[in-house]
Amino acid sequence: MSDLPLQCKNLKEQVECILQLLQQEPTLRFQDITPVQTSLSKAISPKFEIVFAGAFSAGKSMLINALLERELLYSAEGHATGTECKIEYAEVDKERVVLTFLSEAEVREQAVSLCQQLGFKTVFNVNQDTELIDLLLRSDKVIQQEGGESQSERAKQAKALMLLLEGYIANRDRINTVNNATYSMEQFNFSNLKEAAGYARRGSNSAVLKRIEYYCNHPLLQDGNVIIDTPGIDAPVEKDAQLTYAKIQHPDTSAVVCVLKPASAGEMTKEETELLELMRENGGIRDRVFYIFNRIDETWYNTQLRQRLDDLISGQFHNTSKVYKTSGLLGFYGSQIKETSQQNRFGLDSVFAESIKGLDGKEETPQFVYAFNNYCVNSGKLSSSKFRVSVNGFETPNENYVRILGDWGNEIIEQLIKDSGTEEFRTAITRYLTQEKRPQLFKNLADDLEDVCINLKKHYQSVQRNLDSQPQEIETMKAQELQRLNQQLQQIGRDFHEHITEEVNQIINNSCDAFEADFKQLQSRMIRRLDELLDTFSVASAYQRATISHPRNATAPLIAILVEAFYYLANQLEDILVESSQQVVANYFQRLIEKIRKSEYYRQLYRLLDNDGGIEQEIRMLEKGVAQALFSAASVECDRFVRESPRFYDEGTFSIYQFRQTLSQTSQGYDAESIVEAEPAIRQLLKLDFEPKVSQTIRKSFRQTINQTLKTQLLPMADKQADEILQQYPQARAYLEKTLQQEAEEKIATNRRLLSVVEENIAAYNSAASSINTCLQAMQLSDHLLPVIGDSFDTDARFANNGFVISDVVQKV
Repeated sequence: MSDLPLQCKNLKEQVECILQLLQQEPTLRFQDITPVQTSLSKAISPKFEIVFAGAFSAGKSMLINALLERELLYSAEGHATGTECKIEYAEVDKERVVLTFLSEAEVREQAVSLCQQLGFKTVFNVNQDTELIDLLLRSDKVIQQEGGESQSERAKQAKALMLLLEGYIANRDRINTVNNATYSMEQFNFSNLKEAAGYARRGSNSAVLKRIEYYCNHPLLQDGNVIIDTPGIDAPVEKDAQLTYAKIQHPDTSAVVCVLKPASAGEMTKEETELLELMRENGGIRDRVFYIFNRIDETWYNTQLRQRLDDLISGQFHNTSKVYKTSGLLGFYGSQIKETSQQNRFGLDSVFAESIKGLDGKEETPQFVYAFNNYCVNSGKLSSSKFRVSVNGFETPNENYVRILGDWGNEIIEQLIKDSGTEEFRTAITRYLTQEKRPQLFKNLADDLEDVCINLKKHYQSVQRNLDSQPQEIETMKAQELQRLNQQLQQIGRDFHEHITEEVNQIINNSCDAFEADFKQLQSRMIRRLDELLDTFSVASAYQRATISHPRNATAPLIAILVEAFYYLANQLEDILVESSQQVVANYFQRLIEKIRKSEYYRQLYRLLDNDGGIEQEIRMLEKGVAQALFSAASVECDRFVRESPRFYDEGTFSIYQFRQTLSQTSQGYDAESIVEAEPAIRQLLKLDFEPKVSQTIRKSFRQTINQTLKTQLLPMADKQADEILQQYPQARAYLEKTLQQEAEEKIATNRRLLSVVEENIAAYNSAASSINTCLQAMQLSDHLLPVIGDSFDTDARFANNGFVISDVVQKV
């Protein structure tokens, strides 16, 4: 954009100053400043990029030509621009074109993609003329089979491939292997923009151009306005379509002219719907979107199509005023033939000279001529009383065209241009870009910045009020601090109780990760130990212990072996459960003490008492009590392992079957050998009994025992300790009286510093806001001025006579 008003020269610095002030306040850092940064970049950017986006063959290029009233961009039925075209302002004597070609690698990539879509052989050499010619012939055959280059998606792909290959052949000497080659129009020996644009417009040339940059003279391009024409969002080459989507999302994009096809298609395509959604997601675009329903002339001849378009606009676009119906074809060429006459057959021998040349020497009919003749007799746009126009069947379309213009001249041309809607759109976008754009950008910035400013103002004023509301005499401050002491001790007690309650709830709800890991370790150790005991259990040793217990007997029954085994396994598992539970308790209380030490109430307790009020000592004592309780619980739990499971001898269970099998085996003899030989069966029998009991213990009963023990021990302790803390008021008062004088002096210095910082920040804020307001006033935006903070407080008067201010709120600033 052109130079900003003098009052806005430092706009960027002033806005950034306010944003920095916001970031300095911890309580305000949460606010999203991205909208402000985006609005600022748009307001001060030297360029304002207007992207023309839409579907394949929607008429974007023709519409741009109509806006600029000169034929810059290539536009043809069925052809999809695969090139990004950028058009910027230049003085009349500095008009130029910069052309950037695809690399050979990019040409091959696009050709391979199109060949895959067409089902052609994809491995080929672009430098082999025979292969290129073969592909050209096959593409032409596809077009013929489909009935024309615009009759189907496949025909459009074939045409795109033909143009790409023809362009590569024609410009092979200008295309680099890997890098993109860039040329000025002087390197092509073009003397003016018209010649350069004519070269770039040719379909085959356009197909191998990666980017075209036009610098031309037109009022619409002044003030940094840049028009960008993009490939269709459903272009035959996928990479071309992605270029458009990327540009819509790019932060440099400031406005979008969305050229839609429902006027000719009757409804929105999936790609067009996705395009609209993407535009809404780009904060840099906002409501700067112009919706253009191009090819409106097709609805003049189809009532149903016209009704569907009207319904679509009233249903989906009723919330915006930037909706326009145009015919780029009629509008552009209508403006071109205004300068023609009967001598050159109203442009047939000048504007359309190239397009009317037929291959067989016969004169072709330009698309515009067909559209013009149809407009004159079938559109219903011309007044029958004013224009008595006829199209004669005995005349060719070109002859009818020349005769009609010879009869009615510029009068009918002016009506055509008006009905095309391009003049209305040009007037609207010109008004926006020259009159509305800049104020709107600054208004958006002011609106986005207003929330930041309001939050800053409230914050600074709140800090000032809190400072001013505090005692200003040191003795008054001391009295207040002592008065608050009882409340502080109560609050510390409550915080401690809430902390312990929360810790207990986490254990009960299985939401303490560290405790869960410790308990899983206990479970794992119990399972491993049971497996070890079963794998190493010695029937011979059990038999020996059983016979020693009964010296009069020389043999022992299976039941005696099982009794010895039950006692042995239960006692061994008890040792592991006791040891593991003690470790769980030790780890838990160590973590609890560490959390308590890091808490704010613990720090406050030390500040008031110079000690922790006996919290750690009480916790350590409680730890011993919990450990002893769980020791006893583990002993009781494992002592029950000595008894068989309730269903061990139930009929129909595998355990009773195993028992009988084992009994049958051991009863074959009376010596130790018959028992020892049954060791695997006995181990299996023990496993069937102990595994369910151990599982029940470690997965259900013992965890519940731990939870209940911690809850019944910790919560009463928390109640008791909260009361103990409050009872230490005399000690806290005595200690506080010793430290209050020093603390007061420190707080005086802190409050002076904080107040000074606040007042400096207020001054910086006011300076920045006032400067921005001056800029907004220069832009005629007085209704959007930012709030300014009133006069700051008098620091010297506030702290006179040893006055002192204490504010817990301020200390957190």
